[in-house]
Amino acid sequence: MYTADQLFATLDPTLRRAQLNSGLPVILSDTVGFIRHLPHDLIQAFHATLEEVKSADLLLHVIDVTDEQRYHHMEQVNDVIESIGAAGVPQILVFNKVDASDAHAVRVEQINGGAPRVWVSARTGEGVVELKDAIDSCLRDVPETRRLHIPPEAGKFRASLFREGAVCDEYPDEFGGWVVEVNLDSPSLQRLCRHHNMDLSALQ
Repeated sequence: MYTADQLFATLDPTLRRAQLNSGLPVILSDTVGFIRHLPHDLIQAFHATLEEVKSADLLLHVIDVTDEQRYHHMEQVNDVIESIGAAGVPQILVFNKVDASDAHAVRVEQINGGAPRVWVSARTGEGVVELKDAIDSCLRDVPETRRLHIPPEAGKFRASLFREGAVCDEYPDEFGGWVVEVNLDSPSLQRLCRHHNMDLSALQ
């Protein structure tokens, strides 16, 4: 059972700057301590905080390897992520506390094209270098050029593409919208779509 103070503390966002092994700067946001059976009205009340999850380029899903119910808790966290519309955000599964378990060792793996899995120890620092490499790999998608059909009611989404410096060319279409040629990596484009509640498949 959570007290009011504990509940509000776990929902308080914390931002930290970090640098990956390649020199790529990132901002880590420890936004939400997910709670089992999180009430729908609570999700609504803290929508602004949860919106950070939806707008993220990458989620680090931290799992305690010593927790016997860890797989059940992973499902619960993913249920909350789906309920706030963030199911499409890429994840890295970070299995923590390998120092406290003889059954686990530092390693990185990806099974059948699923989310990368990294085993670490936050206490000893084991696996942190490997985790940074995994983050770097996920964030460094090669930009690609594509054509988007943006409807007239999506002006804010169009403006975001210009702010990102992603627009190469555009012209009006016959429906009052725009045909926009953009050069942008997939994670960034997906992030913008999620932020503006746009369906990328409907724009192509």
